[in-house]
Amino acid sequence: MMRLVATAALLGLMGAAMGSAPGLAQGYSQGRGGPDREPSVTDHVQTVSDLAAVCDPDVRGMRRFEAIAYCQGFLTGAGQYHALLYPAGGPARPLFCVPTPGPSVAETGIGFAAWARGNPRYANEPALDGFLRYAQEQFPCPPARPMRNRPSR
Repeated sequence: MMRLVATAALLGLMGAAMGSAPGLAQGYSQGRGGPDREPSVTDHVQTVSDLAAVCDPDVRGMRRFEAIAYCQGFLTGAGQYHALLYPAGGPARPLFCVPTPGPSVAETGIGFAAWARGNPRYANEPALDGFLRYAQEQFPCPPARPMRNRPSR
């Protein structure tokens, strides 16, 4: 039930954002870029290599700030969504387990970009799939404890 609520909320937010600013969304999707009309480094982030490029950008100035903000927002959103789907003590085993204290979101972005460079076979996969692969490798969960057999009544 929680998974359905979280998914519905996410879709509702996406629809509200697109509906409230159609001109803005259209302008960016047509490649006109931001207020200074230069193409944005975040206009077409779809794959692992796209996300890695914004998480460790080679651009400078405002483009660098935009890229890093996009990366950190993406990673934060993915992490929060994962936490909602797999709450501590919940019925489903999480995909990854970040230690406490964990790395900063900036360290995670740089780590993801390095992982993506070292794993080019995933370059064309969806960005979220690659991030989850990275997180599972970087933050594995401890082995599941075996279930004790309960005597039947």
